Amino acid sequence: MSINPHFQRVALIGFGLIGGSIARAAKLQGLAGEIVTTARSEKTRARVLELGIVDQVVATNAEAVKDADLVILCIPVGACGPVAQEVAAHLKPGAIISDVGSVKGAVVRDMAPHLPKNVHFVPAHPVAGTEHSGPDSGFAELFINRWCILTPPEGTDADATAHLHAFWAALGAKVEVMTPDHHDLVLAITSHLPHLIAYTIVGTADELAQVTESEVIKFSAGGFRDFTRIAASDPTMWRDVFLANKEAVLEMLGTFTEDLAKLTRAIRRGDGEALFDHFTRTRAIRRGIVEIGQDSAAPDFGRQHGQLDKKS
Repeated sequence: MSINPHFQRVALIGFGLIGGSIARAAKLQGLAGEIVTTARSEKTRARVLELGIVDQVVATNAEAVKDADLVILCIPVGACGPVAQEVAAHLKPGAIISDVGSVKGAVVRDMAPHLPKNVHFVPAHPVAGTEHSGPDSGFAELFINRWCILTPPEGTDADATAHLHAFWAALGAKVEVMTPDHHDLVLAITSHLPHLIAYTIVGTADELAQVTESEVIKFSAGGFRDFTRIAASDPTMWRDVFLANKEAVLEMLGTFTEDLAKLTRAIRRGDGEALFDHFTRTRAIRRGIVEIGQDSAAPDFGRQHGQLDKKS
């Protein structure tokens, strides 16, 4: 039996890249009878009102969630617990409450204790983004053919999970369900560690006394350009990610450090065979990513608008 992805009233807490993209895609696909949003900044709320993307912009989180069938927290993971506590008493019985954070174990621990038993808590992580932020950065095509991972805690109502699954699929995403802890381990190596490396490399370049900043910018090759693009991501969000997913990130960082030491020894010893074998293995992984359609000429960053067809 197919599940209807439609919700009568969707509340978005926070309106940056992800919140704005959800609003645009849901509006385009007719997935919500009404979309209500709020943001911490009065300036952001005013801009959202100017954009005319949602049906209603309100001043407080409590106002936003009133009578909502689906509530999505589109805020840094460190803020999810306090916001859950703030809105708990105002949630509609039977509502689904979710988020979009890239850490799930900490979100479950921080949010679940505050939520009433008569709502359904289904955390989510759309694995999509750009280096841009703010209410103007979103676009309806962001989630097309990108993964959205749902991490319902044990005992979550299966129909609620299926309803949210259908909603994200209708936004264009491929949807997977896994446990919060497994999600955090997977994302530590596929997302969090690469971001940490990118921030480190760009910081190292900035500290080189013998290379000027203008030279770093002027002579950036493709690899460094990609690192700077990743390192341009929202600092508040990534601070919270590393603090919230500390154990998994440290585990992956330890493994990476060991592998880096092996490559260091190979370079120092002139061991071309070891370097060639390593690069051959990693090249095969890259080809596998391309073959399953997880990359294109414009992956995530710089996605093209106009790829999402409106339902007839």
